[in-house]
Amino acid sequence: QMNLTTELVRRDFELQETEALLSEAELERLLANQIADMIEHQFEVLLSIMYRLDIPEEKVHFALSPLSSEAPNIALAKLVIERQKQRAWTKMHYKPEDLGDGWSWD
Repeated sequence: QMNLTTELVRRDFELQETEALLSEAELERLLANQIADMIEHQFEVLLSIMYRLDIPEEKVHFALSPLSSEAPNIALAKLVIERQKQRAWTKMHYKPEDLGDGWSWD
């Protein structure tokens, strides 16, 4: 499941591929760095990705607020990874034909 999660995160955030399998902590670090850059230079794009990934708006707002105990880029990276883990689990447990007619997998 972690391999699929990593692939989903790489695709959405255009992270470079590496030869080695990434641990969740390594993926979080890479993603947090990318998100930090996006907060500085592509904030609207970042918010668009969060919306597209269906990450609840209130969680995004909290991660960006001073009330969060973590830096915004780290809090957002954790939200993204958690959401992508959910998507990976769904993709692994439900085949496209299980979705019925007219539904697209991606």
